[in-house]
Amino acid sequence: MNLFGLTFRHGVHPPDSKELTEHIPIRRMPFMRRIALPLRQHAGKPARCLVKKGDRVERGDKIAEADGFVSVPIHASAAGTVADIDWWPHPDGSMAETVIIDVDPHSPQIPRPRMVPKWEGLSADEVRKAVQEAGLVGLGGAAFPTHVKLSPPADLPIDWLLVNGAECEPYLTTDHRVMAEHPDRVHFGIRIMMQCLGVKRAVIGVERNKPDAIAALQETIPEDLDVTVQPLVVKYPQGAEKMLIQVVTGKEVPSGKLPMHVGAVVQNVGSIATIAEIFETGQPLIERVVTVTGKGVGRPSNLIVPVGTLLSDVLDYCGGLTDDAAEIVFGGPMMGTSQPDMRTPIIKGTTGIVVLTRDQVKPKVTYPCIKCGHCLDACPVFLNPSQLGILAQAGRYDEMESLHLGDCMICGSCSYVCPSNIPLSQMFALSKNALRKRKTTKVA
Repeated sequence: MNLFGLTFRHGVHPPDSKELTEHIPIRRMPFMRRIALPLRQHAGKPARCLVKKGDRVERGDKIAEADGFVSVPIHASAAGTVADIDWWPHPDGSMAETVIIDVDPHSPQIPRPRMVPKWEGLSADEVRKAVQEAGLVGLGGAAFPTHVKLSPPADLPIDWLLVNGAECEPYLTTDHRVMAEHPDRVHFGIRIMMQCLGVKRAVIGVERNKPDAIAALQETIPEDLDVTVQPLVVKYPQGAEKMLIQVVTGKEVPSGKLPMHVGAVVQNVGSIATIAEIFETGQPLIERVVTVTGKGVGRPSNLIVPVGTLLSDVLDYCGGLTDDAAEIVFGGPMMGTSQPDMRTPIIKGTTGIVVLTRDQVKPKVTYPCIKCGHCLDACPVFLNPSQLGILAQAGRYDEMESLHLGDCMICGSCSYVCPSNIPLSQMFALSKNALRKRKTTKVA
């Protein structure tokens, strides 16, 4: 399979801006005085709280249980005492029910001894249960529960496991460093997923701007696994599921369908490495690698951060903000979310913290659409962002739905190329929310 020069049609080429952290090794951040753990950290139903104010918890203890199939538990990322259960700032801009823990300053922060599952002797259902109990979700940003991806319907056989190491979002280097520093862990996670899915072949897609990661993965491929490391053209959004499937398999996921409908499961490389850690140590998902970067932060870093650590504490540990820091974004600049509150915690889906300076976020005047067509040429799923934008401004959401708004990934490519500075992707996100609320109201 020689797909070295292939890529998907359309897309954009923003500066990758990864030079600040791409060669900085991962290091561990110390525990801070307080952590805040929202019960809503994943796609699907929020977890159901199990603790109350005043309870003592140890690192790794379950503080909230899965509330349904598309849900996962939440675990304490540090030993301490539950200080409160209250509404707290959430990275999506809302307020969320949150367990607030005062961290024990004298604790060695060693998790309780726990049984390490022997993956070789487990059935597929037992592997899925272990993954769900560990609270594992996709670490690429969407935070979709991993055990659900490991549970395709029996009538949809899976032929491909695609490991997403593209990391096409500018600035972010968490996946890059995981692949470069822990390739054996990545392959171990692939082995477990292949066995669980009954898949015979796997492909790791990595953009060509990560040559050290590509080399590390290729040098450590187990002889008994059919794993290919596929270099990808550097283009945004190369890491989107549908784009990766198209490039690697040549198949197109139909509108309204999922990767499993074309025989593929796509999993972020960080999640794959965490699966390996679950079956190596028994430790649930209580920490993750986060890129802290941008011209507005004193010391750009790649850090292992306890889930629930407050934004202010992470930035202080990284040298604080520069005098010209102007905006803080969770995730990357294309799909990330600006943060108005320094109390906002790192959650399972937080890939990075990007601090932009005043010269990078100058306000721009928005002009009327000039029908230039740049957004059509950029959209990777071949929508008409210009027409959708006009409908969004008029609140004609039903018409937007008929024009396949549901296929929009909110990737930001249209907004990036628009010469009129129209915030198209933000308008589409609001339109999707409006449609969801309308449907919920009708059902009620």
